[in-house]
Amino acid sequence: MEAKIDRAGRAPVPLDLEELYRAYADMIYRLALVRTRNRADAEDVLQEVFFRCLRRKPAFADENHQKAWLITATINASKSLLSSAARRHGAGSEPLEQLSTQDDTDNSVYLAVLQLPEKYRTAVHLFYYEGYSVEEIGRMTDTNPSTVKSHLHRAREVLRSVLKEDDGDV
Repeated sequence: MEAKIDRAGRAPVPLDLEELYRAYADMIYRLALVRTRNRADAEDVLQEVFFRCLRRKPAFADENHQKAWLITATINASKSLLSSAARRHGAGSEPLEQLSTQDDTDNSVYLAVLQLPEKYRTAVHLFYYEGYSVEEIGRMTDTNPSTVKSHLHRAREVLRSVLKEDDGDV
């Protein structure tokens, strides 16, 4: 059986969930944690993303397409979780100090990012931690690129003032 070819003449990347999990689980978990500010919810989002992947069996054009799809699925799954009735009436976010991850080089910056409103946290995480451009973030979050720029600008202003208060100088 021949692989289907997309419009650009590329064969889709085969779907290997174990390989995807090894490659992207940490990234998905970190993004979910930034969005939900709750470890249990981040783990639920991680499971939901891979369940969606298993159920839908998307045909990825390349690794960039895989990563973008997984990020978009993470954003959507965390949005669903955050808007659920159980979440609105139940558990909230954990104390921020407990949410640092092992690879955080500057915990004070990470904790300051976690204090931002969700739309700013998401933009900051995708831009600085995952390396996406403003245009790519706009596509993944279904947001106008100029809005993403505004979110990043406002987040930087808030972070600057919060970190200045903590350190006395930034």
